[in-house]
Amino acid sequence: MILYPAIDLKDGNAVRLYKGEMEQATVFNEDPAAQAMEFVEAGCEWLHLVDLNGAFAGEPVNAAPVEEILRRTNVPAQLGGGIRDMATIERWLERGLHRVILGTVAVENPDLVREAARAFPGHVAVGIDARKGMVATKGWAEETNVNATDLAKSFEDAGVAAIIYTDINRDGAMQGPNIEETAALANAVSIPVIASGGVSSIDDLKALKNCGAPLNGAISGRALYDGAIDLGQALAVLRA
Repeated sequence: MILYPAIDLKDGNAVRLYKGEMEQATVFNEDPAAQAMEFVEAGCEWLHLVDLNGAFAGEPVNAAPVEEILRRTNVPAQLGGGIRDMATIERWLERGLHRVILGTVAVENPDLVREAARAFPGHVAVGIDARKGMVATKGWAEETNVNATDLAKSFEDAGVAAIIYTDINRDGAMQGPNIEETAALANAVSIPVIASGGVSSIDDLKALKNCGAPLNGAISGRALYDGAIDLGQALAVLRA
């Protein structure tokens, strides 16, 4: 299982939100690239990046700090937020991003997801963000009537590299991940699933690793910044 340290970008800073609320953002580092380097030097194999402003704007907003992270680090990175057309997908992959995460368009324009996955095999993931099992889009601001598992199943034949499943009500709350729903989703599809939202301790990582579903990995943000999870120890646990 892979641990993906999260760097959420708002107004050029590395921040963490509480349950997806933009007005409840805590700035953890004004130099996101330096934060990325800390994670890389601690041994992480991947980086998980989110352009929060971009998720609301529908286009990249924090491109400069993302590009600086890509320039200064040597591990693959995945990015979500504001990626809603083929031109943006191509641009990010050309700039050295390893994987784009398509969230809102997975609901609004699933054909784009399929087209991108065909054009860039291994480099397109679907981000499924849910409250009480129902998908939210546009920076988690809009609720839909789409069931998260149904959405995941609809991409079974699309060739997407991964599904990033976030329980919004757990995100940034330090209350543990929604292991039951994450495992159920992972067991319902053949696509690799990455757990996100609420991972706040080594025990949470162990529980995800042993949840009875073949998870690809887990994303953690606030717990790494707060020191609740030691990255080196966490990596050792997940590699064991």
